[in-house]
Amino acid sequence: MAIRSAPVSKRNAVDVKLCASWMPAFNRIVGARGTIRPRPWDHAYDELEATGLNVSSNAGRTCATHFLSQYHAGTPMTENSDDEGLKIEVKDGIAILTLDTPSMRNSIPNDLAAEYTRFFKEANTRQDVRSILIRSSGDRDFCLGGAAGKNPPPLANNPIDYRFTSTPHIEMFKAMWELERPVVSAVQGTVAGVGWLLALLADMVVAAKGSRWTHVFIKRGMIPHAGDAFYLPRIIPFHRLNEIALLGDAVTAETLSNWGLINRLVEREDLEETAMDLARKLADQPTRAIGLAKRHYRRSLEADWNTVLREEMTGQALYSTSTDRNEIIAAGREGRKPTLTGN
Repeated sequence: MAIRSAPVSKRNAVDVKLCASWMPAFNRIVGARGTIRPRPWDHAYDELEATGLNVSSNAGRTCATHFLSQYHAGTPMTENSDDEGLKIEVKDGIAILTLDTPSMRNSIPNDLAAEYTRFFKEANTRQDVRSILIRSSGDRDFCLGGAAGKNPPPLANNPIDYRFTSTPHIEMFKAMWELERPVVSAVQGTVAGVGWLLALLADMVVAAKGSRWTHVFIKRGMIPHAGDAFYLPRIIPFHRLNEIALLGDAVTAETLSNWGLINRLVEREDLEETAMDLARKLADQPTRAIGLAKRHYRRSLEADWNTVLREEMTGQALYSTSTDRNEIIAAGREGRKPTLTGN
């Protein structure tokens, strides 16, 4: 299969140009050998580097991974796919993450999961990020899962290594779970597979009426993965979770709202405005206090009483020295509204 265009999910012109310049060499390898060895990928990277392609740089490694994963998936690349991916805009303390992969119905392939992971880890120490809004482009889909067909296949003839195919998404949701910045999700259209975690691991969920949620794993002959079995029992009442996961039938946002899983159920045309208002309110709060509160609540789901109380006392002592805490006290004494910086 010849590669005919720029790789899926390239998000900047430099990478697209680099990958375009690689196409002739990549296709010569495929034409001469008829194949490139599948994973472990290091062997394939070596084959590409032997032709003079520089796969040691981050950009080069990304291009090589896309070439190889698409080649072994048997999926041709399209001319207009080079602007797809995860779009990040930070403005007035709010980071807006827009999942924009319409060719995959807003699914999240491994490379995008890695981008989410990097951003979530960086956000904890970014002064310009005080809240996060997660949304998806279009009206049809919020997120249809992990884009399994777009990811590199497991090692040939070694089924046990299939365990590792969801590692990028496991890391993504672990970083999201540990994120200390407040997160709002704006959900419309269809939600499936790991899209549930992307939506529900947010601290506040805004959903459009009529949005359709299907857990999907069981009906596809799969076991829930990417951390699903850890997170969802902590979010969804147990018997409701059984109904969702074991039957695999679709439920509506109205049903989930009745179950207490959605903070704001709104008309589709009000979705973005409502979610942005929540993100703005969260960004105006004392950011470090929110982060510590999130940490304590999540910690309490896993730790014993003494550990939770010790961490609470330590957090309270640390935050008592913060700029925002002192500003709140001063503003109270002076009868004015506090000016909070997130520090």
